[in-house]
Amino acid sequence: MWYYPLILLSVWLLLMVSSCQGPSEAEQIVKKSVNAHGGDQYAHAAIGFKFRDRQYQAMLNQGRFLYESTFQDSTGNNVHDSLSNKGYTRIVNGQQQSLSEKDSIAFANSLNSVIYFALLPYFLNDPAANKELLGTDTIKGLPYYEIKVTFAEKKGGKDFQDEYVYWIQHDTFTMDYFAYSYHTEGGGTRFREAYNTRGVDGIRFADYINYEATVKEFALQDYDSLFEAGQVKEFSSIKLEQVTVENI
Repeated sequence: MWYYPLILLSVWLLLMVSSCQGPSEAEQIVKKSVNAHGGDQYAHAAIGFKFRDRQYQAMLNQGRFLYESTFQDSTGNNVHDSLSNKGYTRIVNGQQQSLSEKDSIAFANSLNSVIYFALLPYFLNDPAANKELLGTDTIKGLPYYEIKVTFAEKKGGKDFQDEYVYWIQHDTFTMDYFAYSYHTEGGGTRFREAYNTRGVDGIRFADYINYEATVKEFALQDYDSLFEAGQVKEFSSIKLEQVTVENI
């Protein structure tokens, strides 16, 4: 009979050790990177910017959010998209539109994607983001942590199967490069290099040169080596204009 209490004690000790385990090294690095880019400033901010002839605004308030974009379509109609905790709506010339589920999902994902990339690395703190430290490497002579991020299917969004690798600088914890794979429109990969980095009211923003590889069959985390070897070519540029930040 005396074995039973010992078994209970062993189980209790195992549970105590598990519960005392802190965040992983990858999670700690990402947290430091978020802090280096703005930290708590994100949690109660109204952020506005212009991107490719559309005006965007992201309002973040302790877990509540409202993303908006306004633009003129090809026929001159004024379009206002909004995405919040309550869902997605599209208003054209002041009239709310009745959209198919397919269109609603597509338009909402497009809006969410622009905001997501513009505010990186802030959203990497999301509980759905699974983070793994792959190791360290150097780019242009500077040391970087390589962090792989995947997303859980639950609350991971429509494109939860996409994978990302972020290069976070050892000393400054700035996110200067990242690569990603995607499965829409036939799939592919991209590598982005940050430039024109600037602080706006406590939050760091960057523009990006968007590259694609000139070789096939490589691991996503090897994009930095391809970049250093000149085995990438410029695909597009990502520029945020008229960036504003207000506390709310």
